[in-house]
Amino acid sequence: MAVEKRKKSGSKSPKENRKESEDTSHDRLPEQPSGFRWGATLRHSIMRMIIIGILIYTLQVVYNKDLPTLAKQDEEIEARIFDRNCSKDYREDRKKFKECAPHHCGRGVMDKLLTREEAQTLLKVAKSGLAYGGSNGGASILDLNTGALSKGTSFINIYKLLEDKGITDVFSEKDFQVYKSVSTKIRMAIATQFRVPYAKLYLTSPTFFSKMTNKPAKTIHDEYWHLHVDKETYSTFDYTSLLYLTDYKEDFQGGRFVFVDSNGNKTVEPKFGRVSFFTSGSENAHYVEKVTDGTRYALTVSFTCDPSKAIQALMGRNS
Repeated sequence: MAVEKRKKSGSKSPKENRKESEDTSHDRLPEQPSGFRWGATLRHSIMRMIIIGILIYTLQVVYNKDLPTLAKQDEEIEARIFDRNCSKDYREDRKKFKECAPHHCGRGVMDKLLTREEAQTLLKVAKSGLAYGGSNGGASILDLNTGALSKGTSFINIYKLLEDKGITDVFSEKDFQVYKSVSTKIRMAIATQFRVPYAKLYLTSPTFFSKMTNKPAKTIHDEYWHLHVDKETYSTFDYTSLLYLTDYKEDFQGGRFVFVDSNGNKTVEPKFGRVSFFTSGSENAHYVEKVTDGTRYALTVSFTCDPSKAIQALMGRNS
């Protein structure tokens, strides 16, 4: 951090004192110059403000339309990795979990990590589970680990709901096996790319399916579009990943994932089966654009270095 140093000096001259007084005094209006017209100046000021406002709005529209894209929907990406300087968010984790806490930060995209069949199975799981709930607003979640399911303006437990109704065929054993296999593949990719021991990395909560539409928000849980840092929201997070289960432009409009960087925002366009992952600190601050049409499905899979926060088993499953 740059530190501004003051120069040492002796007593100030009358001229310097007068200049300082002129610079710091704000309790009196300047004398009105000869021929000065407040009305004309006010009109000119308003016109300048309108012109500047129009220019800013135009630039924002153009900028948001043409955000630099890290991964386009129509690309097929084997592996695309971007390094980032680590933030200071991992200082405590580095003391406790030296081998696992991020020292090499960044973000990555892979389109061939999973099979199409695996992604199709998980999309079926998301749709089947969310059919028993759903938020009144535009964002619903289903957490297979805890059973949390959006319902109206709150949450219910889907496993208890199904038990109470005597329903046993919503999720199959194969569904849970695929879920576990997919999270294992993502865990391996993150461990490899960020150079951490696989055995020191743990799946953690919340890990959930999300469904986003253009319905107006009813609660804070529906407002997914706010800029945020995952590790500030969930202190145990060290690595975050997303599996996209629908296609940008084909299944929905809007809904791009946007990294907010000091040198300009960067986007990931969702693509069916695409995995995006990143270190969870403020070097990867981000938001999701509002979905303007259609339905966007995704699976968020999160990892921690803290073994005490690890998910031991899916609720109701020993796998």
